[in-house]
Amino acid sequence: MMKVKFWGVRGSIPCPGPQTMKYGGNGACIELRVDDREEIIIIDAGSGIRELGNALVKNDLPAGPLKIAMYLSHTHWDHIMGFPYFTPIYIPGTRMTVHGPVTYEDDPLKDVVGGQMKYRYFPINVGELASDIEYKRLREEPDMDLGNGLLLTTKFLNHPITALGYRFEYQGKIFCTCYDHEPYRNLFITDPEHPEYDEAMAYEGEEVAREQNQAVEEFFKGADLLVHDSQYTAEEYKTRVNWGHSTFEWAIAAANRAGVKKLALFHHDPDRTDAQIENMAKTYCEPKKYGDTEVFFATERAEIIL
Repeated sequence: MMKVKFWGVRGSIPCPGPQTMKYGGNGACIELRVDDREEIIIIDAGSGIRELGNALVKNDLPAGPLKIAMYLSHTHWDHIMGFPYFTPIYIPGTRMTVHGPVTYEDDPLKDVVGGQMKYRYFPINVGELASDIEYKRLREEPDMDLGNGLLLTTKFLNHPITALGYRFEYQGKIFCTCYDHEPYRNLFITDPEHPEYDEAMAYEGEEVAREQNQAVEEFFKGADLLVHDSQYTAEEYKTRVNWGHSTFEWAIAAANRAGVKKLALFHHDPDRTDAQIENMAKTYCEPKKYGDTEVFFATERAEIIL
């Protein structure tokens, strides 16, 4: 059995307040528990990780030192900003491995994540932490054996910096994340009337985009639960191309083509109110509208058992 719990579902910046109380205003953070596995898996360290850390200290620490595997989708600030407020890193005996991609060869993951804990930004330096933290850089790799029957596959996504999707497989169940991600598109000029139009390059660009989008769909094919970036509507996306995010329409269509069983729409825009999401749910989450794919908006504190 795998149990997924959402501790933060927002994108870009935390947005607490009366208009975001139902779905939540905290930045991306997901907890994954796997049967018979002492290690707690955390995906991303947005502001939602603060409450997760408090829960771990209250409910898990009394049974013994915490063992944590953190997987970062990427190192944009909204996905790492909660790290300094994660209480377990201040507790002796905590053992944590932070996995994730980095964009620049000269910047190790430790410096990217821990760099926000310098005195100019934060009162406690990363070198003063009482826990034992190891950093491991990840690239795209299939079927990594994490032990006890748990497999992990990583997939590069389309974002302004290097980002990874995660596919966890355990006892026939599949849990995938696909954020922050924007559909691949043809980057060459496609208008035949344009003076710099090149037919061969336009065709090649179209083929490359198609192949890359297909590869992402293969990555989450058959998932029991897919958490997919869906920050914008198709109309909103027209003015946000190259910002690194998907639309509801794209995420739903891709999940449906890939035979996904449950699709959690994730990375809600910080300006999206509860009332707006409720209204959108009537359009995007209508039961049986997409065949066997159940579509819902991710909600802070919600738990899903696979």
